[in-house]
Amino acid sequence: MSRYFIEVGYKGAQYSGFQVQDNAHTVQAEIDRALSLLLRETIVSTGSSRTDAGVNAQQNFLHFDTELPLHPQFMYKINAILPDDVVLRGIYNVPPDANSRFAALSRSYEYILYTRKDPFMKDRGYFFPYKMDIAALQEAASIIKEYSDFTTFSKRNTQVKTFICAIAESYWTVDGERIVYNVTANRFLRGMVRGLVGTMLRVGRGKLSQDQLRSAIESKDCTNADFAVPPQGLFLMKVRYPDGFLQPISFDR
Repeated sequence: MSRYFIEVGYKGAQYSGFQVQDNAHTVQAEIDRALSLLLRETIVSTGSSRTDAGVNAQQNFLHFDTELPLHPQFMYKINAILPDDVVLRGIYNVPPDANSRFAALSRSYEYILYTRKDPFMKDRGYFFPYKMDIAALQEAASIIKEYSDFTTFSKRNTQVKTFICAIAESYWTVDGERIVYNVTANRFLRGMVRGLVGTMLRVGRGKLSQDQLRSAIESKDCTNADFAVPPQGLFLMKVRYPDGFLQPISFDR
């Protein structure tokens, strides 16, 4: 039995999230279907990061096991089976006990705002045509890095055992009419990035002070966070593994 990691990207608009769910259209279900069709056996994959309904990914990983040899045109054939909004970017040899979720060192997300109406950004960002204090946004992002308990930014009905996350990067970038929140951590809670963004936008608009932001974080109460930003602005950008961990496999086109 061999274990493989696969690297995928997807546009989340048409899906009820990444993870397989009963009676729901999900990204992972499409990937498992494509793998099962090509390998002619039932494949059940394990994903590295679960994204919510409507959320996009430039890079996500899954692992699966099979005793069968991989087709010499594996990449081409899987991409031919997958729908247009999901792409297989790579496949990797890994140790037989490697787990795509637990071996990951960090995940990086971006949340994209655009400030002037743009039909080409409608499904790739959040139209937010309001005046904002960028310096206040940056200060709020810096405050986020001072904390490790993010209970406030986790949606209810989650089954995690801990709300502790190690934030490595938290900052905003501005490029013309695009304002982007960049955040990297070892793990994220359900709804966490959107909760951070929505709450910081209140700071940027002068509706929440920095002290009130601190109080909201320290309250460990999700009713003090604002999760009301749409999913299409959120992108899982990178899942990082130890150097040398992933060994790429080359295939014919």
